[in-house]
Amino acid sequence: MRPIVIVPGLGNSGPQHWQRLWQAEMPDRIVAVEQADWDQPDFADWLLRLDAVIAACAKAPVIVAHSLSCALVAHWAAQHERPVASALLVAPADVDSDTHTPPETRDFRPMPMQTLPFPSVVVASSDDPYVTRDRAEAFAVAWGSRFVDIGAAGHINSAAGFGHWPLGRLLLDDLSR
Repeated sequence: MRPIVIVPGLGNSGPQHWQRLWQAEMPDRIVAVEQADWDQPDFADWLLRLDAVIAACAKAPVIVAHSLSCALVAHWAAQHERPVASALLVAPADVDSDTHTPPETRDFRPMPMQTLPFPSVVVASSDDPYVTRDRAEAFAVAWGSRFVDIGAAGHINSAAGFGHWPLGRLLLDDLSR
C-alpha cells in the first residue's frame, strides 16, 4: 500500500479533525507533516518540512492537504520532482484574497496555477469562509484536478461537523489505487 502524507493547514488539525482521525485509524500507513509554528507559518520552513516527509517515503505517497496546505502542495509541486502518486486537496484557502485569508498566509502568495504533475482531486464547499466555490473550482481547473463540490459544508473541518468524513475516505481510497 502507498504511504499517505497528511498536511494540516493553518492552526493545525485538532484531534477531532478528519485528518487526525484518519491518522489514528491508519498509523502504519499515514505520516503527518508537523510544523514548528502552526499559527505563524514560515513558508520556507513549511516547504522544507513537506519535502522532507515526502522524501522519506519508501514509495510515491498520496498527499492529503487541507486549507492553507493546498497552496503549500501546489508550491511544492512547482519546485520539486519527487514522485507523488496523487493528492486529495480539501478546502483550498485562497491565499491571494485579503477577504478570505488572514495576513499570516501572505507568504504563500501567489497561488500557483500550473498543472500538478500527479492526479488530484479538489474538494470544496459552497460556503467556505476561506475561498469561494468558483475560486476553488478555478484552482482545480488550473491544477488539472477533478473538482468535487460537496455543497454547504463550511471549511470541511471539525468545526463544520466533519469527524471521520466517509466521503473523504472514499475519495482517498480511490486516489490510493
